[in-house]
Amino acid sequence: MNCLALSGDNKQFLSQQLLWIGISLGISLAISFLIPFPYSLPIIIAVFILLSFYVRKRTLKRMGMSGASMFGYNSLSYYCMNCGTKHNQASCPKCGSKMKRVGS
Repeated sequence: MNCLALSGDNKQFLSQQLLWIGISLGISLAISFLIPFPYSLPIIIAVFILLSFYVRKRTLKRMGMSGASMFGYNSLSYYCMNCGTKHNQASCPKCGSKMKRVGS
């Protein structure tokens, strides 16, 4: 099998990335032509950051995830491997064991 061959998902991902790179480059160039240099740089950086957040939010929405799970507010629970207690702490509140497994 050719290791350079791209599957359909990889081609779609690559084309989406190139599209967003082109969009951000176009917006940056437009801002740099319209606004003088010292003022355009922070504006370009702000637009780039906002565009990145938008793309991330859009991608997570497509994947069926929320932004909260990205920042650690997820619905995963831990189960103590010693007594089986469900918890979300570093150690088991019932027996104090730190050995745990992830469950949903």
